[in-house]
Amino acid sequence: MPSNQTPLGALPARFRRQRLLIVGCGDVGMRVARQLGGRVNLMALTSTPARVPELRAAGIRPLLGNLDHAATLQRLSGLATRVLHLAPPPSDKSRDWSHDPRTLALSRILRLRSGVSALVYGSTSGVYGDCEGVKVHETRPVQPHTPRAVRRVDAEETVRFLGRSGVRTSILRIPGIYAPDRVGGTPKERLLRRTPVLLPKEDVYTNHIHADDLARACLAALWRGRAQRVYNVNDDSQLKMGDYFDVAADLMGLPRPPRVSRNSATESLPLMLLSFMSESRRLDNTRMKRELRLNLLYPTVREGLCAQASLL
Repeated sequence: MPSNQTPLGALPARFRRQRLLIVGCGDVGMRVARQLGGRVNLMALTSTPARVPELRAAGIRPLLGNLDHAATLQRLSGLATRVLHLAPPPSDKSRDWSHDPRTLALSRILRLRSGVSALVYGSTSGVYGDCEGVKVHETRPVQPHTPRAVRRVDAEETVRFLGRSGVRTSILRIPGIYAPDRVGGTPKERLLRRTPVLLPKEDVYTNHIHADDLARACLAALWRGRAQRVYNVNDDSQLKMGDYFDVAADLMGLPRPPRVSRNSATESLPLMLLSFMSESRRLDNTRMKRELRLNLLYPTVREGLCAQASLL
């Protein structure tokens, strides 16, 4: 018989288990699923019917829907106990380039019914803008310099608003993701094209995280992240961009990239690449290690690439 504490009686087993919804289940989302190993009920939102067999094969229940069409998201309300939001904002071609309507649509659906205890949002370290190479803590005010970073700041604000409604929200500020078994996860193609990097005296600091470590950080934040908290998620490498490409070239047995002045780069390189070359910062990951209790498998780029050298 139902008790006073649970007037509806014992819940079926499928509702007693944690239910994790992954929104934006690409490479990192699939790594999260593999690391969980069937310990929770996994669901993923996808707008591509062709991905349904792949998700099912990975033990993930596919849910067809599109963040750009809010009416297709109704079934997400009250469905999950935890949400991992890794979907990017729309591109620069969207009508309202400074906002992220996708995160807003997801937030509105999740607020319709209670049940979600935690949400983790994968943002970008680009929200800090150019910090002239100084060490950056999470308390530093954001100063986005690009449209894509502006949209990420808007998404972060939406996530914070959701957090004030009772959902424990965490924001991960993610730098460059690498992994030899990830599509585009190494600079090999760029090295083969002999794309230049800046002279050492003009070079910028960059930050990195191995895709497996990022997946572990997502899980740690989902279960151990503090409410309304921002975390820099990066390894311990303190490399300038050119040094990173030199390390990768040496490990792959390829020539190191040529070095050019900033003026020469401005004349020959695409705007997207130049935008990365115009921002310099060194992320501090102390809060991530202390509060999420996360020891990185690959504390430096060199160790991360060497661990999977057979894939290079």
